[in-house]
Amino acid sequence: MNIAHLVPWIDPTVSQWSAEARWLRWLTFIWLGGGLLVLFSASYAVAVVEHGYGLHYVLVQLLWVAIGLVIFNRIVHTSLDRLLQGSGIVLLGLVGLVALTLIPSLGVTVNGATRWLPLGPFMIQPSELIKPCLVLQGARLFGRWPQLTWPTRLTWLGVFTAILGLILLQPNLSTAAICGLTLWLIALAAGIPYSYLLLTAGGGLLTAGVSISLKSYQRQRIVSFLNPWADPGDQGYQLVQSLLAIGSGGFWGQGFGLSQQKLYSLPIQYTDFIFAVFAEEFGFVGCLVLLTLLGIYASVALLVALRLKQPLHRLVAVGAMVVLVGQSLLNMGVATGVLPTTGLPFPLLSYGGSSMVASLVTAALLVRAAREINLEAPLPLRRRSNVSARERFSLRVFNGGNLFS
Repeated sequence: MNIAHLVPWIDPTVSQWSAEARWLRWLTFIWLGGGLLVLFSASYAVAVVEHGYGLHYVLVQLLWVAIGLVIFNRIVHTSLDRLLQGSGIVLLGLVGLVALTLIPSLGVTVNGATRWLPLGPFMIQPSELIKPCLVLQGARLFGRWPQLTWPTRLTWLGVFTAILGLILLQPNLSTAAICGLTLWLIALAAGIPYSYLLLTAGGGLLTAGVSISLKSYQRQRIVSFLNPWADPGDQGYQLVQSLLAIGSGGFWGQGFGLSQQKLYSLPIQYTDFIFAVFAEEFGFVGCLVLLTLLGIYASVALLVALRLKQPLHRLVAVGAMVVLVGQSLLNMGVATGVLPTTGLPFPLLSYGGSSMVASLVTAALLVRAAREINLEAPLPLRRRSNVSARERFSLRVFNGGNLFS
């Protein structure tokens, strides 16, 4: 294997990529590097208490970052069409892993949710790993929708429904919601009829309502979200402490490493509520910088989607952008009390191996989609006379045909 496929910073092919691919690559690395620094600050004190070593969580995260970057570089050097073709098999395999979490002897329960499988000394969360595969298979299904028969459509819609149902059974309403929202927005971008989209949205809201009505802890989260100060010592505790941390940051912040809420009061400060630690230490200015980074990332991703000619490639770019930026905004919404409290990690910031690998894989899909811009460019006229008939046919299929019809 080429060493450039393992170490992203020495890749000699980057100069040949489209400008959007290079921007997204470096924006991802900046996001990743900043996230490791924030994780160091948010986790150091609790790591000392729990493990006797302040760098415990950062070092474990670095291990997953190394694994994720190897996969990242492999994906950006693999044809997006090849990735799309193999996405169905990988997705079905991950569905099996999600189902295994529901077996009492295999699934690991944490805080009342059974979302993890043991992997030696570590644990993996299949519902996180499934997100980039949903982006690929969602793009493949909805991008080819007019050419597919109804049995094929219904089969894959049934698979998607089963995935969301299995995730809800863990229970994991937040991950089911982001997965469902991603698929819905991919379908919207693909031009699926509005009647189907409205019907699906109604079904999703109905399912969420049923889940909330059956799960008492989900109802309590809704109640505490509406008025967290009514029970600040119990049901509203997480949100109240998060709001106090964010408010303590003021305009400029307390300074890197100087958060007080993370030491005594803020729960799960290095995972779901890591944004509250960031806001306390960097203040309003830091939050504005982070939002600017997310805005630039989303803008470049949408520019990639607009420049791509292949419909499936465009949908991959849209889906990857929704998973990364959309989930980041949802996490910020939870921390600031705009949305009900849920266990949704901040991509490339929150501690968690499965989340880190899934985020880097999703970013790699976006970078690869941006690389396809140059590959889809028409061949210059002065070179066409030197191209064989077979090559000209391949180019016509690639630029104008449907590779999966």
